Amino acid sequence: MDTKEAGSSLDSLISSFNTRIAELQELVIGRNMYPASSISDLSAVDTAVKAMELQVQAIKDRLREETEAIPKAKKLIKASLRQQKKLHSMSVYMPSHLPERVGILNSDINRSFLEETFKHQEQHSGLVSTKLEEEPAARPKEKKGRASLPLWYITTKELDSLSSYMRGRLMLEKVNAAINDMATYAEANAQLISAPKKKLAENLWERALELRDIATAESVKGKHFFLETDMKGPVLKLDNTGKSILTVLRHLGRISETRIGHNRVIMLLKPL
Repeated sequence: MDTKEAGSSLDSLISSFNTRIAELQELVIGRNMYPASSISDLSAVDTAVKAMELQVQAIKDRLREETEAIPKAKKLIKASLRQQKKLHSMSVYMPSHLPERVGILNSDINRSFLEETFKHQEQHSGLVSTKLEEEPAARPKEKKGRASLPLWYITTKELDSLSSYMRGRLMLEKVNAAINDMATYAEANAQLISAPKKKLAENLWERALELRDIATAESVKGKHFFLETDMKGPVLKLDNTGKSILTVLRHLGRISETRIGHNRVIMLLKPL
């Protein structure tokens, strides 16, 4: 109960008691004028007073319960405010769009990876065969020497540190969603590079060879990367907004670029 509401209720109750007491005083004066008939009236007054005492006691009990509950309510409010602040801080850095990072290749490639890994586990553990749909295998390990996929979102402070002409109308949420897209492109390329020829269609094998050549270049070796032509959304596209996002991320040290042959190669970097 709000403090002001509680105070108003108590004032109203006191006013009612004062009014009733004034009426009882008038009644007593009237009885004294007629002593012969005052006994029955006094019994009624006694009953009324007892009823009022019970009401007052009930009010006191209720007030005591409310008073005891106030510290608990304050602690709950304080904890809720802390949690609200944490959730708000998390929402600032979390993009609204989080596409799947695995599975943007065609289903045959993904299924072949799962089947190969599952068979390897089955041969070494001696487990009873289980359908892939019921128990999917773990994701294959990346080649030795390749670091885990980078995915570093930018902060509000970093975005605000940029000049207004560079930042333009870009919002933090959109830039971080684009970072997620870039990680998806890079992981798809990493899967193609490590895929065996027999598991790939002819057109994909040609692309895999092209990506392998790029991956062995001195400026790219050991890094996760994607090509400018990979920028097909859902957030990061090869348009003016996409180019602005790349400029911002390059300035903030999230990416670097190089050109190999006719390809513009964009590499993911760990921020300093």
